[in-house]
Amino acid sequence: MYRYDQYDQQIVDERVVQFRDQVRRRVSGALDEEEFKPLRLQNGLYMQRHAYMLRVAIPYGNLSSRQMRMLAHIAREHDRGYGHFSTRTNIQYNWIELEETPEILEKLASVEMHGIQTSGNCIRNISTDQFAGVAPDEYVDPRPYCEILRQWSTFHPEFAWLPRKFKIAISGSETDRAATQLHDIGIYLSRSESGEVVASVLAGGGMGRTPILGAIIKKDLPWQHLASYCEAVLRVYNRYGRRDNIYKARIKILVKALGAEQFAEQVEAEWAHLKDGPATITESEMARVASFFTAPAYESLPATDAAYEQHLLDDRAFARWVERNVRAHKQPGYASVTLSLKPHNAPPGDATDAQMEAVADWADRFSFGEIRVTHEQNLVLADVRRSDLFALWQLAREQHFATPNIGLLTDIIACPGGDFCSLANAKSIPIAEAIQRRFDDLDYVYDLGEMSLNISGCINSCGHHHIGNIGILGVDKDGSEWYQVSLGGKQGNASAIGRVIGRAFAADEVPDVISHIIDTFVEHRIEGERFAETYTRIGVAPFKARVYEPQQQPQAQR
Repeated sequence: MYRYDQYDQQIVDERVVQFRDQVRRRVSGALDEEEFKPLRLQNGLYMQRHAYMLRVAIPYGNLSSRQMRMLAHIAREHDRGYGHFSTRTNIQYNWIELEETPEILEKLASVEMHGIQTSGNCIRNISTDQFAGVAPDEYVDPRPYCEILRQWSTFHPEFAWLPRKFKIAISGSETDRAATQLHDIGIYLSRSESGEVVASVLAGGGMGRTPILGAIIKKDLPWQHLASYCEAVLRVYNRYGRRDNIYKARIKILVKALGAEQFAEQVEAEWAHLKDGPATITESEMARVASFFTAPAYESLPATDAAYEQHLLDDRAFARWVERNVRAHKQPGYASVTLSLKPHNAPPGDATDAQMEAVADWADRFSFGEIRVTHEQNLVLADVRRSDLFALWQLAREQHFATPNIGLLTDIIACPGGDFCSLANAKSIPIAEAIQRRFDDLDYVYDLGEMSLNISGCINSCGHHHIGNIGILGVDKDGSEWYQVSLGGKQGNASAIGRVIGRAFAADEVPDVISHIIDTFVEHRIEGERFAETYTRIGVAPFKARVYEPQQQPQAQR
């Protein structure tokens, strides 16, 4: 993974010194809150309902064990013993004391971390596939390109005050695991017939108030021009994006208003001034950055392991965990493991300081000291020997990290919601926990097969509810918390935006609503069908009928 050079470290260290003085002036009263707000936001510090929240950047979701231990230390010493991993693969601390933030940032800087550009109208954390570099279906490892664009975008003077926040995702595999089509800029890396790395660039994707899938505006872009072409996109957006209405300020509104073809023409005209200029990525720079993402020292292992195979036969629980939480690896004898942050009766995406310490230890023991964070709010050890899987599973169970539900109904994505966020209309965490309690039979959830359930506490869609097979959105009705339900959302190569099925529901109705939706799916599915496939085949009508006329239907049995 990438390591800071002297310039990176100097920039981050100087920012800590600067912010320490800003906090001192705020505490003394020399700065009022209005003056302090843009300064704290530049360092990822938000004011939430009850306390400050600090958002820490985890570039493209990659962490070292040393960094994870520091995150655990901060949770223990400066928060309430836990952190929340978000859908942008960052970590958030919800109970931060203002006076302690310079010390926290100094500790983060000591392990090459910061909170810069995790908030505000700038280019946010660039995200990618959690299995980058190890996925068997990968065309191109996207991590060096993520890092180059991260360096290019950090402190870029033209993009410090965009019309609105800006998000970029990069995918380099046959299967899109980065929700690439739902980003302001989405990049699909592949190889040309001659073997050169090229990119298809999408623009205008996003969720929030107006969910839109991005449109391809450039195909077969040589990798050397990625930064300059993205710069052209941002210049057009910076020039013409709306600043008079926060709800219409995202690039998706501009692309929709102009049309993808005309927007692409404007970008091409702007790019003519930038192509082959200073932002061109050189061979030497690509080699320098790519050197941080070389394969670890893999052992030459057989594709199968006798002891591992026997454990699969002898232990049903282990076999189920392997089926749901373990993925194939491009290196024989290795596998990638997803540690579920979705146990029952715990907020999705939360991890305690003890759990983070444990994951750091497992990373050192089993996975070359590296950890990945997924946009589904789970953690990944990407390089585990198959012979170590049983030992890792036993340790993960002790820390409640081994729930075999990856990709299933209870692998819920959820924002912190109204329990913390001052923007939220409704709580997310109690709804997620109520659904988990309703579907606490793992055998039943397992039989339902793959499906996604995403919850957002407000229209900003931090819980990605638009692309959940089942989406739940918290809304305000006359000062009360209600929940809209949508169906049919999907992420991946065939991404789709969910459709709201009708009137909203009170909080205590939501578990029953989900039960009726699941019952409808079970009644209509053809053997082997996933929820998304059944929904596509039968449409929304049977689900609406069951949800809104439940008194005519048999009570769901759990």
